[in-house]
Amino acid sequence: MFLFKRDPWILNAYRTYSSGNHLYIRGRALEDLPMKLYEEQSFYQTLRNTWRAFATDEIRNALVVLTLPNGKKFEAKADHEGYFLFDLNTEFCLHKLTDDKGYLPIKVSFDDDNSAFAKAKKQKRISLNSFPGESLVPPVSSTFGVISDIDDTIMHTGVTSFLKTRVAFNTFFKNYDRRLPLLGAANLYQLLHRGISGTDFNPMFYLSNSPWNLYAYLEKFLDFHGFPKGPILLRDFPTPWDRTPKLKRPHKEHELLNILKHYPDTKFILIGDSGEHDVDYYKNVTEMYPERILAIYLRSVNHSKKMARVRSIADSFTICPMLLVGDSSEAVKHAREHGWIA
Repeated sequence: MFLFKRDPWILNAYRTYSSGNHLYIRGRALEDLPMKLYEEQSFYQTLRNTWRAFATDEIRNALVVLTLPNGKKFEAKADHEGYFLFDLNTEFCLHKLTDDKGYLPIKVSFDDDNSAFAKAKKQKRISLNSFPGESLVPPVSSTFGVISDIDDTIMHTGVTSFLKTRVAFNTFFKNYDRRLPLLGAANLYQLLHRGISGTDFNPMFYLSNSPWNLYAYLEKFLDFHGFPKGPILLRDFPTPWDRTPKLKRPHKEHELLNILKHYPDTKFILIGDSGEHDVDYYKNVTEMYPERILAIYLRSVNHSKKMARVRSIADSFTICPMLLVGDSSEAVKHAREHGWIA
């Protein structure tokens, strides 16, 4: 017998992106209780949720089964931090399995044909072995895609604050419904999502250097403030003893390139801010794929030195429009003039 109740086994399937014949599903196996995030939480509840988001116990080397709506199953093995990835081609078309907005419903479960599962079940740590998820397979009606940063691009974060103290305060002490989006951002993104016809369902991708621990929090923020649904791509925070192979490129640039490779026939609008390294990542990717990027919108930040550097890059950039915008209305005007939105 255990003196303390053990947390149940769960699988978090992150909202990811796939294409017509390629699955790209990410998630994590944890010993934890499902997060309970809701509006108007007390300060204590917010702090408790933040603690729980980071105080996770991963299930190392868990065997995970992915089931598609057509009954097809695939298996993957989680790494030493509990993260699993399905990155594979299919012999059938995934478009036929999606809803009218291009989302492929999936289910993930623990492989019940192994000793670790049997032991956890005996300890009554598995009462449910089916966890839902979804992956975006952009519909054929889409005319372009949008890849956007989150921090200080759509959410007031304070990444340029001294020692990033504002980032820490906002992250740990503010519930998602108290975080402020940038003025007009949700409307801009909805217009881009709907496109020129109003029903294009252009795919939206959200990037952040935040850890995967904050996935549920950011998902709630986007939904609460009316942003179009889309994959949220975060990163694993390495520890000093982490032996996971390091990416050859920074996280955001790596994800940018991976999205472009997934959709070789799709052009993109990139949205970021002038406070961090978005301009460098977007510039590098556009130089590699000059025919694929329609425009780059960079939100101005209150930092004169950073702004001067970004303005210098933007003024000399000629591959595609690179605009420094003070607010969303400037981006709306530019997109409308180019016939990308109604």
